[in-house]
Amino acid sequence: MGAMRASNPDPDPDSTPGLERGGGVPPGETPPAEGSTSEAGPRHAAPKGWATGPLIAIGIVVVLVAGFFLAYAVLLIT
Repeated sequence: MGAMRASNPDPDPDSTPGLERGGGVPPGETPPAEGSTSEAGPRHAAPKGWATGPLIAIGIVVVLVAGFFLAYAVLLIT
């Protein structure tokens, strides 16, 4: 397995025109473009969909609310 090498995507301040010593940009100059961020972000796919726990909890709440209204309706009829 080969080792991954991280390259610096920023421009080299020594060879970039329009930069002052130390990498600063003088007034009136346009700063150099940033490097690509193609390597940024998660390295795995994010999970999709709902987890089982929240779905069960929502189902229990729905059944309890429906049962309450059903019991209330039965008590009104009698």
